[in-house]
Amino acid sequence: MLKINIVCVGKIKEEYLRSAIAEYMKRLSRFAKVEIKELAERRTPDMEAEPILKAASGYKIALCIEGEKLSSEGFAAKLGSLADRGEEISLIVGSSCGLSDEVKARADMRLSFSDMTFPHQLMRVILLEQVYRAFMINSGSEYHK
Repeated sequence: MLKINIVCVGKIKEEYLRSAIAEYMKRLSRFAKVEIKELAERRTPDMEAEPILKAASGYKIALCIEGEKLSSEGFAAKLGSLADRGEEISLIVGSSCGLSDEVKARADMRLSFSDMTFPHQLMRVILLEQVYRAFMINSGSEYHK
């Protein structure tokens, strides 16, 4: 079964976000083994780099505003291609201060969801929904209209 790591910095404090995360984790369990690796927030992104890189394995996708923008279908195609190759995937979400240049440089791909800035806690929910949507697109489901 495909393994996906969600490597993220900081804890989710709000119950409504934890509930949404739990719901998407449950939905994703039929498609992949998804693990959230929650790391402690440090004073600077550079101080967070080493723990992030240790936690990330396989094909590393760093979420950052200057990354490549994909449609949901494009993201689904990318995940499908990696899954077909048997790649483990790590999706990296930084803290409220973003990701260090080192993490971005060592990622296999940089991905942007928008030119807008989202709260990093909410980004975890958005990311999980898009991963779920990608699996639904790839399976031919009606979820994505």
